[in-house]
Amino acid sequence: MAKVILTPTQTPTLFLEAENITPDVFAGKTAAEIAALHGFVGKTTVTLGDYFKVEGAGGQTAADTTIVINGDVSRVKYIGMKMTAGEIVVNGSADMYVGGWMIGGKITVNGNIDAFAGLGMTGGEIIVNGNAGNYLGAAYRGDWRGMQGGVIRVSGNAGSDVGTFMRGGTIIVGGNIDVHVGTHMEGGTIIVKGNAKSRVGGQMVKGTIYVYGDIDVMMPGFQYRNDVDLEVDGQSGKFALYEGDMGERHPKQKGEVIYGQLYMKY
Repeated sequence: MAKVILTPTQTPTLFLEAENITPDVFAGKTAAEIAALHGFVGKTTVTLGDYFKVEGAGGQTAADTTIVINGDVSRVKYIGMKMTAGEIVVNGSADMYVGGWMIGGKITVNGNIDAFAGLGMTGGEIIVNGNAGNYLGAAYRGDWRGMQGGVIRVSGNAGSDVGTFMRGGTIIVGGNIDVHVGTHMEGGTIIVKGNAKSRVGGQMVKGTIYVYGDIDVMMPGFQYRNDVDLEVDGQSGKFALYEGDMGERHPKQKGEVIYGQLYMKY
């Protein structure tokens, strides 16, 4: 697989919008052609070469292309946006919209990511070896289509509004999570291996949420059903099953009402 290495040479004065940093765009291009790709800092059009040393070349296709970013890009937005294949590895922290509307491929961030990562993604995989910001796997503001497929795995903590309007896929948070988890959720799975503050599953219609730790304030719209033994993400345990949010209108399947399912681990 062909590899392109980007090394940051300066920190943007504002924020660099770099939606061209994807295997799809880099495929078939030389280092010079990649360096000439445009980005934006505020209203100013810049090139990737203004902010990165570029080494290597893209493969014949996106699937043949790996991008490695060696350094902190916490002021660079849209890395991997709409990518369909290939791989991106960020050895540092990244700004907002990592993997936004991603379709396929894999992104690994060996650091933290800011808000809106995996926004509306339909496939692929995002691995974060650090913490994630708000609106992870959620919908863009004003949209009702959050994450619809793929996997996001965060080893640390995550911010608020994770999985808002989520319709499919899986989000796994290894640490704690802030308020508003799976709001308006209509499918998919969220696994929280730490604690959650409150508003878990608010206005949730379908889908599944697992919380291994405590929930500070339980939503009143969830009702306890029974205890079950389950294997979740490779770990077995006993969970209490709650269904809700009872304040919402729920669909029927084969004559039975479908509810959102919230499992709390004992």
